[in-house]
Amino acid sequence: MGREVEQKVFTREDRREFRDKIRRCLDALAQMLRESRFDFERPMTGMEIELNLVDDAGEPANVNAQVLELVADPNFQTEMGQFNIEINLEPREIGDLGLAAFEEQVRSSLNVADVRARAGGGRLVMIGILPTLMPRHVSIDAMSANPRYAALNDQIFAARGEDMALSIQGVEQLRTYTDSITPEAACTSVQLHLQVSPGRFAQYWNAAQAIAGVQLAVGANSPYLFGTELWRETRIPLYEQVTDTRPQELKEQGVRPRVWFGERWVTSVFDLFEENARYFPALLPICEDGDPMEQLERAEVPSLEELSLHNGTVYRWNRPIYAVVDGRPHLRVENRVLPAGPTVVDAMANAAFYYGLVRALADQERPVWSRMSFSAAEENFHSGARYGLDASLYWPGLGPVPASELVLRRLLPLAHAGLDSWGVDPGVRDRLLGIVEGRCTTGTNGSSWQVAAVRELEGQGGLDRIPALHRMLRRYVANMHSNEPVHTWEQ
Repeated sequence: MGREVEQKVFTREDRREFRDKIRRCLDALAQMLRESRFDFERPMTGMEIELNLVDDAGEPANVNAQVLELVADPNFQTEMGQFNIEINLEPREIGDLGLAAFEEQVRSSLNVADVRARAGGGRLVMIGILPTLMPRHVSIDAMSANPRYAALNDQIFAARGEDMALSIQGVEQLRTYTDSITPEAACTSVQLHLQVSPGRFAQYWNAAQAIAGVQLAVGANSPYLFGTELWRETRIPLYEQVTDTRPQELKEQGVRPRVWFGERWVTSVFDLFEENARYFPALLPICEDGDPMEQLERAEVPSLEELSLHNGTVYRWNRPIYAVVDGRPHLRVENRVLPAGPTVVDAMANAAFYYGLVRALADQERPVWSRMSFSAAEENFHSGARYGLDASLYWPGLGPVPASELVLRRLLPLAHAGLDSWGVDPGVRDRLLGIVEGRCTTGTNGSSWQVAAVRELEGQGGLDRIPALHRMLRRYVANMHSNEPVHTWEQ
């Protein structure tokens, strides 16, 4: 979805041609899978981190264009809101000291970017949802000046035919309407990429789905939206609602949402791409020249641009990725579950837990998804998002169990074993997974720290909610720059 989109008005012919091209792409993908044409000898990992920009008062700062010019680093890119930017890290292997190198790269890049951003009137904040964000900050005027976002906005609202209702019942309740998809910019995440072989893709995707609820419980960092305390990871319901192309009538008919957990375990990466084509009409029906089947016949590697473009407008929490790098195609699982922050080391701990756990689960002779219903995994996903470390999650052999107990008793040992299988340095392994253990033993993650700080400021401090959120954010940013794990922060 990083490609530029210039066209804004699509015809019926565009849509018919795009549908036909998607089918040709699927045919080409099927042939490539049969012939094992993919690069997977040195599985690589990658990471994307979305960031907020704030001014000196902690308010969202719509200055991403100026900041990107000052940062002058091609790894930094625009995001939907003018108060967002994103950093894309160079892929690397995670074995040995790879995770430590990732951490050093992120810290160095963000420190340089933050210094330069201040000259443009912005400061960087790693957090799932900026707590000082209010409805006035997410009008359509705050959308980045990129035709891709405008085109998506037009297509989503054309499909809906009406304004979008946002309704989230959490600790408190939020009900409002929006006339654009700009509130999506409130959701800033860390996206983890893992290159896998075609024959192992299903195992890794199924494993990622099985642990998504645990990831949210451990890593939650988004308890506030528009001044309201909602879910521990409010990104989840907000993102599900703000990109929903369905009016109420289609929801009642059971039409699938574009932000989608899925509905079944898979046996091949082809299942996911085929489902996208079967269930979801195109939002951006843009066709490129060239026929993928003809390219295969000429022994060329097709880019499958239409398939990739369509895949980028179906917002699975674990998304399949097809890409061509240096003339060689590969497949990745993109994990989109986690919020940004609270610190770089916390983000790396989340990454280590994910990479280790999916490796261990994918290697099991009797995999967890053969002993667990898909609906249980989905229930875990929403329970982890709603309650964080206080969630009760189902796990085969244990039944419903507190999230912290599940991690400490069952999943951390698996994550250790998985990182060992990747060849991760034991010191790096123990340091990062020790942070996950610390969160579980203290009951503190980013969300619980934010909520405790705000309640203390409202109670003993006597502040109203909005000033309390601003004060909390100042403390949060100071702690963020310390790079000390969130479970060690004082209030």
